[in-house]
Amino acid sequence: QVQLAESGGGLVQAGDSLTLSCEASGRTSSLRAVAWFRQVPGQGREYVASIAWSGGTAAVARSVTERFSVSRDNANTVYLHMSSLKPEDTAVYYCAEGPSTWHRLPPDFTSWGQGTQVTVSS
Repeated sequence: QVQLAESGGGLVQAGDSLTLSCEASGRTSSLRAVAWFRQVPGQGREYVASIAWSGGTAAVARSVTERFSVSRDNANTVYLHMSSLKPEDTAVYYCAEGPSTWHRLPPDFTSWGQGTQVTVSS
């Protein structure tokens, strides 16, 4: 079983950059892909980006592709790099494990972290 834990959220101003971390622990050898989602109150979770655990393949939602990117270090952490942040990026950001970077729907993902709040002020 894999556990995922997000960190790095906070209060920033519009135009700022922020990098979120998702640290994996447990049976990380079973991981195939890790994705980032975000959620605002009253709405469902929205796919943001994902990366294959083996490296090489990454994907970013079209709505943020010019401002967000995803990467992974050589250990067990996946990063979401966010730049030119806008107030509409305000959300709780979650990471989760899934079958591949082609999958985008929340039901395809498991081992959700607790989330980290990102608030962008105008």
